[in-house]
Amino acid sequence: MISKKVTIKNPTGLHLRPAGLFCKMALEYESKITFHYRDMEGNAKSVLSVLGACIKSGDTIEIVCEGKDEEKALEAMVELVESGIGE
Repeated sequence: MISKKVTIKNPTGLHLRPAGLFCKMALEYESKITFHYRDMEGNAKSVLSVLGACIKSGDTIEIVCEGKDEEKALEAMVELVESGIGE
């Protein structure tokens, strides 16, 4: 299991479109991918879980990956968030 904290950079936070891109990226990997935000843990492969967290611009989340391709998954997820998730 590996993890890394990242700050949401896109100005609107994880609303529907970026949340969908976040989940789509997570679904490309076999590893279990979760995120920790405040006192909750969410499934990064579930749009409802990501939207339900109400993550705003400037918030910090921890992405946690566990499985065969955890290193590649974490690298891709962190890169996606740091690039602004398409915004």
